Amino acid sequence: MFDTHCHIQDSEFYTPHQGEAVYVAAKEAAVKQMIVVGCDLRSSEEAVKFAATHESVYAAVGVHPHETSKGIDGIAGLIDSSREHVTSRPLIVAIGEIGLDYFYTHSPREIQIAALEKQLQLATDLNLAVSFHVREAFSDFWPILNNFSGVRGVLHSFTDTKETLDKALARGLYIGVNGISTFTKDARQREMFDAVPLERLLLETDAPFLAPHPYRGKPNQPAYVGEVARYHAARRLVDREQFIARTTANAEALFLT
Repeated sequence: MFDTHCHIQDSEFYTPHQGEAVYVAAKEAAVKQMIVVGCDLRSSEEAVKFAATHESVYAAVGVHPHETSKGIDGIAGLIDSSREHVTSRPLIVAIGEIGLDYFYTHSPREIQIAALEKQLQLATDLNLAVSFHVREAFSDFWPILNNFSGVRGVLHSFTDTKETLDKALARGLYIGVNGISTFTKDARQREMFDAVPLERLLLETDAPFLAPHPYRGKPNQPAYVGEVARYHAARRLVDREQFIARTTANAEALFLT
């Protein structure tokens, strides 16, 4: 399995010992690859360091919309410095998580928009995938994305409407599903998840958040991505191993090619 979005490197949520423990647990649960995701410069630096010291772990670096009022300085430099160190595999595979969030007002909208545009330009210049965080802001998000043709990415933790799903698919985006999809009681939301084409579906945990059923209410971890896979394979009447193989291939196509 491939957990395409987690935060186990982030010192705000994990001590080094805890991060190591959940990494080992993930490996034991057949999570072969994962992406650790930054939300600001500090956690992005931690993501690169964690990826460099753990097998089959990759980093996404960027500034979350909540944090954009602090600026995005340092992200481009972090990418440049990581590329100076020759390794047998890429360390940074995406810009993220970036986007717009109008549900909260931690950063003014105009600052969020400016930061998104700058980070999209960075992704375009460096030919990197993007992990998007978009919440109650699609009316502003689509026109901005339309200005950056060729950007490839995933709508992380997607829970929006079927109409929004269709717009995302029309733009070639992937859809990231996590624990929310296993416990939502919203019938329209369940139907929307079922409508995501298998070739556009990615698995994620967003650990330590949003633990899937039957772990809801507990700290999440990448090992639990198997519960997300089990749930959706069963709903689609697809063999679980085939489902895992397809979603892993999707992640590799987006982030590793």
